[in-house]
Amino acid sequence: MKIKDRLALYFTLISTVVLLCVLSAIYFTFIKFMQAEFFARLTDRTMVTAKLYLEADEISTDSLTRVREQYLEKLNGEVTRIYNSKNDATFIGDDQQYWNHETIEKVRRYKKIRFKDGNRQVVGIYYKDNQGDFVILASAIDQSTISRVDKLLKIMGAIFLIIFVGLLLSARWIAKKILHPLNLFIDQVKLIKSNNLHFRVQEGVNKDEIYLLAQNFNNLMEHLEQSFILQKTFVANASHELRTPITRMIIGTEIALSQDRSKEEYQKALTSVLEDAEKLEDIISSLLKLAQADLEYGSTHLEKVRIDEMLWKLQQEWNQKSDAYKLIVEMKDLPMDEDQLTISCNPTLLQIAIDNLISNAFKFSDVQPVKCTLDVKEDGIHIFIADTGVGIDPSELNNIFNPFYSSSTKPEHTGNGMGLYMAHKIITLYRGTITVSSKKGEGTTFHVVFPPF
Repeated sequence: MKIKDRLALYFTLISTVVLLCVLSAIYFTFIKFMQAEFFARLTDRTMVTAKLYLEADEISTDSLTRVREQYLEKLNGEVTRIYNSKNDATFIGDDQQYWNHETIEKVRRYKKIRFKDGNRQVVGIYYKDNQGDFVILASAIDQSTISRVDKLLKIMGAIFLIIFVGLLLSARWIAKKILHPLNLFIDQVKLIKSNNLHFRVQEGVNKDEIYLLAQNFNNLMEHLEQSFILQKTFVANASHELRTPITRMIIGTEIALSQDRSKEEYQKALTSVLEDAEKLEDIISSLLKLAQADLEYGSTHLEKVRIDEMLWKLQQEWNQKSDAYKLIVEMKDLPMDEDQLTISCNPTLLQIAIDNLISNAFKFSDVQPVKCTLDVKEDGIHIFIADTGVGIDPSELNNIFNPFYSSSTKPEHTGNGMGLYMAHKIITLYRGTITVSSKKGEGTTFHVVFPPF
């Protein structure tokens, strides 16, 4: 059974049980109220009977006539008896016993009783008079109440049936309305194939469980897409970048071995092979770091890292490498609240990203001083890394974050084109943004922003 049908069924059953309890309470309360009212009427009847027949000698004829006309309207199936001390019927003119001695004695014992005898309601009272001790019993059938209860039962049955059908239909409509986003989610999930992992399901506007399910599913798809992209780009880039140095090594070695050569020529050939091997090692290391970055991102190993402490650490490391390197770190009005300086990330990966930006700045400025500025604002943490190097041509700004792309024109600026790509990837993974501004011949500034923690 579908969730929609189960929800509709459960809602209808619960509502039906509550409705039955309410209707039953109304029904039995009405019956008890009507019975109590009729018992009260019968009690009044016994008292009037006592006054009329037992004390008639004490009131005038006119008064007796008025009382009879006012109070002795015949009830449905009415039976009234007055019993003397010997339990014999008397006064009324009908000497039929009607009630047995046990009932009469019960009235004498309890002074006043009320009970039901089939459809009849019976009231008995014990009455003392100057003529003796008497028991008065009166009974009648409350036909009007029976008729009203019968009509009430039919009305309640019709109301129950109408409400039951209404509840069932409305419950199905409500369940369908509530579960519509889930059905939409299922239909959209069916559209996802291996060739469209970029597809994302609609999360909706209601912050409910279905919204959380869609949100988590989209996060899962993002991880899967990243994994597939990594797999594809790793294979494609590795095959493309590794082919060139390997081919050069093979060709250089074959040429060197094609004939006898002098010692200097062999040394030159081996030097060329060594250079290609070092470049090959550099490319493989970069590819492994890229793969490691994706694996680290896929894990849940996140820590709260103070960005100011990380920048001080990087400054110390770079300035200790050589006297040629000078990294200047500047802090602008740091806040007292530690949380405003905190980024939730993998500290190793974040350090790799910022270190790659600093390394790139040193390389393209020919080891001129690099300035790193930290500024914390309301919209997040701002990091500026500026150099005074050759700058970047405006036509190349859109390509510098692509893998294996290099804009270098000098031999000393050559690289594998992975540093900025990895930096961009890691910063983006931790919800940050990175932009670049540059002027040819004046230098380049990278601007990194992390939103508030």
